[in-house]
Amino acid sequence: MSQEEKNELPKSIDLSHHLSDLAKARNVSPLKGFFKYYTPDVLALAGGVPHPDYFPFATLEASTLPVDTYSSTPGTITSPSPLAWLWNLFSSPSAARTTKISVPKYVSDPLNEVNLATALQYGMATGVLPLQQFLRDYSRIFYKPGFSDFTTLVHTGNTDGWSRVVYSLLNPGDSMLVEEWTYPSALSAALPIGIHTVAVPLDSKGMRPDALRHILSTWDSKSRGFNRPRLLYTVPIGQNPSGLTTGEERKRAIYEICVEYDIIIGEDDPYYILQEGEYIAPDVRAKRANARKETKKKTDEEEIRAFVESLERSYLHYDYQGRVIRLDTFSKTIAPGSRLGWFTCNPMFAERLERAGEVSTQAPSGFTQSMVTQLVVKTWGMAGYVRWLRGLRAEYTTRRDTLIDAFCKAMGVELVTEEYRNEKPGGDVWDGATVWTATLTANAGAVKGAKGVEKKVRVSFVPPTSGMFVWVKVDFSDLSPPIHVPGEEENEGTHEGRFWVTLAKAGLLILPGWVFRGEKEHAPIDPNKYAHYRISFSDSTVDNMDKAAKIFAKTLREYCSQ
Repeated sequence: MSQEEKNELPKSIDLSHHLSDLAKARNVSPLKGFFKYYTPDVLALAGGVPHPDYFPFATLEASTLPVDTYSSTPGTITSPSPLAWLWNLFSSPSAARTTKISVPKYVSDPLNEVNLATALQYGMATGVLPLQQFLRDYSRIFYKPGFSDFTTLVHTGNTDGWSRVVYSLLNPGDSMLVEEWTYPSALSAALPIGIHTVAVPLDSKGMRPDALRHILSTWDSKSRGFNRPRLLYTVPIGQNPSGLTTGEERKRAIYEICVEYDIIIGEDDPYYILQEGEYIAPDVRAKRANARKETKKKTDEEEIRAFVESLERSYLHYDYQGRVIRLDTFSKTIAPGSRLGWFTCNPMFAERLERAGEVSTQAPSGFTQSMVTQLVVKTWGMAGYVRWLRGLRAEYTTRRDTLIDAFCKAMGVELVTEEYRNEKPGGDVWDGATVWTATLTANAGAVKGAKGVEKKVRVSFVPPTSGMFVWVKVDFSDLSPPIHVPGEEENEGTHEGRFWVTLAKAGLLILPGWVFRGEKEHAPIDPNKYAHYRISFSDSTVDNMDKAAKIFAKTLREYCSQ
């Protein structure tokens, strides 16, 4: 973005009335406040900081994978085999395909070069300077915020980041808007302080603007028992658990409603670069792979631009008031144990979130900051990191395809080409989508269902277009409701729960739908009629995906036959 373009963007508006009482009461940590006076040439005798000479680490070193380790086009899963270590042991260093990186304790330019004396020392909650600069550039290039004064701030992963957002914006007894199926840990951060959740229905394009407007326009605080929500939580890419992708038209509509009703958007987007696109059947994939032609090599700038343009835009891009707080993480692109991520938001929110961080987690781990900064910022650079991200997207696309191929084969799934429309009022998460379905019949000799008809269950799913999960629905409406067993937990006493337990006993652990309810006290749909399950394709071998699909189909037939 040129300086001229940047100057044309509006600045964020004053949204300080959204701050919680706790956030308003926070002051700069007395000890952290003195860090602004620190410079390398000052005689610093103010803090109780250990001397770096006594850090027992002379250097921090690692062998890292090259940026082009994984192909940028989907193919076959290329995860190393269990015996890969043996091959590397007897092969040459070049065959091992790793690059050494090293972070020394002392450097000549401690502000701009990664060093342990700085990274492992007490410091500001803003993190090391080279990483700060890189993250700001990344947000500018990838998200192109619609307001000029955006800023970035590190946090220790999106779980920590979201907790800070909740405590900085909401008071006990307040409420927030969530998707009807949502990430449960986001709710767990809010429920202990008495936050009420209000679920907004989804369809195949994401959160429904008409449903959101209806909730807000008909809000009655007296009948609800709490005030209208001021915060909206959403996972727009790789929606957890459904795998939906929210596009431009829907995001613009949701954003304008939030402007109208003065709502802050918490955009939790850990799966942003895992935008796999539409699922393609194996025979078509094979033809396309054979027809693929070599393309002219692009410059680094062209590669970055092409990758960015292949992704759906962030809510930030449509935000002209600074009411989006975006959360990013390295958990899905480097490693979840790194516990490192960042906010992109307006400077007022960033300052309050920094105040919350400096008296809790402080800065992310110095070890993590050192290694991630040395690898991503200093060794790879933006172009190298983008090449790494392209490889990851291709790998997870292949994993998505592999799991769906296995389920189609195990259950005999057929494509329903007509637009899906559920019978329940308001529709559901698949409205408008093309759904893959299979009808499984009870085993021979099983007890007949109602009216002596052979019992059947219908399995449906929509291949995810992003993320790490397949959201499966099982239609149990042909079966009689289960008989309650004394001492049985409420959720496990439904068909959804009992089949989930049966699967676990058969050797397959997935997650049941009730875990993801946006409103815990209200099921979006009767779990004795329609059960939901989240199945992950992110961390399994091809053989295990095939086994999982077979266990699911076999166990479901047996369950239907009881």
